[in-house]
This record gives sequence, C-alpha cells and structure tokens, in this order.
Amino acid sequence: QVQLVESGGGSVQPGGSLRLSCAAPGYKWSRHCMGWFRQDPGKEREGVAAMYTGSGTTYYVDSVKGRFTISQDNSETTLYLQMNNLKPEDTGIYYCAARPFLLSCAGDWSSTPETFASWGHGTQVTVS
Repeated sequence: QVQLVESGGGSVQPGGSLRLSCAAPGYKWSRHCMGWFRQDPGKEREGVAAMYTGSGTTYYVDSVKGRFTISQDNSETTLYLQMNNLKPEDTGIYYCAARPFLLSCAGDWSSTPETFASWGHGTQVTVS
C-alpha cells in the first residue's frame, strides 16, 4: 500500500471547472489501475473515472462521460481528474485510489472500492 495525496478541490458554481491531482511522492504509477472515487455523506463510495496506466485506457461512469477526463503526467507520478461543466450532483469528497501492481481495471471497478489497496485522504468538491 502506498499513501496517496489529493489536491485541487474547492467550491465552484454550476458549469465551472476544477482539476484534481493525485500523487505519491517517490512512487511511479506504471501498470496500475488508478481510480477517482466520489463519496457523498451517507452514501457508498462510487468510482467516477479510472485509468490503467500501463496502456492509458480510460473508463468513466455514464454520469461524467464527456465532462470529466482522467489522465496522468508523462513521468507516471501524478494522476489528474479534469472536471468540466460541473453540476451540483458532482458535489462530494473525491478520493484517489490504486489497485495493486498489474491488476487491470477489468470488472466492475466503479462499485468495488474494496479492490483498491491504496487511498488518499480525499479532497472536497462543492458545486453550488
């Protein structure tokens, strides 16, 4: 397990944009399934976007397709989530997470946070 650190959350009006970042100092995220999860109070943690860093293949839930983009930097040390056209329902705490080395993003990654071994502490996003 590696400790992840998220940044970039904040408060925006509907239609606004934010970019979240996730890093693990000194660790390179090659060939991991990396995901961004959102959690609202009293609700289950849900994955919104994922990427297999080995191939660059990306995955999104329907509610964010066309608005959110997951990416990584060339050094494979930082993961991003660009969020555009934000809606009030996007409000929540956003967590960065990683599956163990070489495990793909296959399967129901969005609703199985227990399959992700490394987590950050989360960053708050408020859209209102």
